[in-house]
Amino acid sequence: MKKIFFAGVIALGVLTACNKDGDVLTILSEYNYEKEQEGYHFGDIIDLPKEIKDVAQSIEINFGDKQVKDLKITQENYKLGDNSITFIITTKDGKTLTQEATINVFASHPEKELGYEVVHTYEHDKTNFVQGFQLEGNTIYESVGQYGSSKLMKYALGTVSPIVEVPQSQDVFSEGATIVGDKIYQLTWQNKKGFIYDKATLKQESEFVYPNAMLEGWGLTYDGTHLLASDGTKNIYFLDPKNPSHLVKYISVAGNQRTFDQINELEYHNGFIYANIWQSPTILKINPKTGEVVATIDLSKIAVQHTTNSDDILNGIAFKGENMLITGKNWNKIYEISIKE
Repeated sequence: MKKIFFAGVIALGVLTACNKDGDVLTILSEYNYEKEQEGYHFGDIIDLPKEIKDVAQSIEINFGDKQVKDLKITQENYKLGDNSITFIITTKDGKTLTQEATINVFASHPEKELGYEVVHTYEHDKTNFVQGFQLEGNTIYESVGQYGSSKLMKYALGTVSPIVEVPQSQDVFSEGATIVGDKIYQLTWQNKKGFIYDKATLKQESEFVYPNAMLEGWGLTYDGTHLLASDGTKNIYFLDPKNPSHLVKYISVAGNQRTFDQINELEYHNGFIYANIWQSPTILKINPKTGEVVATIDLSKIAVQHTTNSDDILNGIAFKGENMLITGKNWNKIYEISIKE
């Protein structure tokens, strides 16, 4: 009878311990969900609930490639945007509890809302499904998308007749393009490769495959040192122009209260990246060192004049001096706007 009694006590103790472990993980899960919505900023401390700290001998965070005990949100350990981590809790009775979580890190400062004024409009070929758009001198270099009608072309600003036009094969969906010296680099959507052309003739000279980290090809620009590419996620990838298959680094884009994904067309100007969000009339001004969105430009008053469906959207950014040129897929106009800081 005593043996049965003691066995029952042991079983109850084990059950109680299991319940406590389950309670700890439930509390941690609820905390993680709340903080995932709220987000952190650099310098914040991950302040776990008292119920967890009371039973914990140690708390560590695993990033996959490293494990740290520091619960402070630092730029050394975290990037802007979502960070996938695993909490590893060693309890005072020697057990190890683990739980995966997403740590959202937002920019420290609220983004400014910049105004603008339309100073000029230019004719644009409405049949062009714009994917890449850049001005050099008075010449527009434009990458046009869609299977079966993709092409690279250049024309004088204010005209619609191409100086040179190069069609691409039926299986290619052209995306972003940018000028690097006497070359033009161009991405494709899902072909996992890009092309390099002679700028003067638009004759294709070579091609390159994407780094494994890039899921697709969307936007492309050049900062004077690196190619900057987007793939429709929150990331912007820095590639080596001498070997575009080599990923140098990447940043993730976030504002003060949210992350931004579906980053699309890119343009680098005066130390900042300007990017539009797919199917949005908003342009982001991004710090290329951190991914922080420092300002936004709401172009909905222009976009509404052209956007009738999910295709004919804002998707062209270039600079004419200090003024910005914008256009979109199947738009009949290019707008020159003065940005009001």
